[in-house]
Amino acid sequence: MSSPLSKDLRSKHTTRSMPIRKDDEVLIVRGKYKGREGKVTQVYRKKWVIHVERVHVEKSNAATVPVGIHPSNVVITNLKLDNDRRAILERKGSKESAKTEKKESGDVEMVE
Repeated sequence: MSSPLSKDLRSKHTTRSMPIRKDDEVLIVRGKYKGREGKVTQVYRKKWVIHVERVHVEKSNAATVPVGIHPSNVVITNLKLDNDRRAILERKGSKESAKTEKKESGDVEMVE
């Protein structure tokens, strides 16, 4: 379950998306709750949704329930970095830089 990174993080880490985790900070960019920011409180893999703090709906008995949001509808604005995630960023970043170098070099042979 991956989400795209914000433009700042995308340029900093040279990667487009990351698997979403609890304690990442996200901005909701699609749907009814567009524009709201918050920290991911739960990643619900069975239902393929995430729960963001301060995004709740009130039930008829006055209980609040977190709203499930699909990970593609949010942008990660702040990553919770640990050693595993740093390793993922290094690995993905090296692939992205290799792709851009290949495009920029333009060493394509013409076949006759």
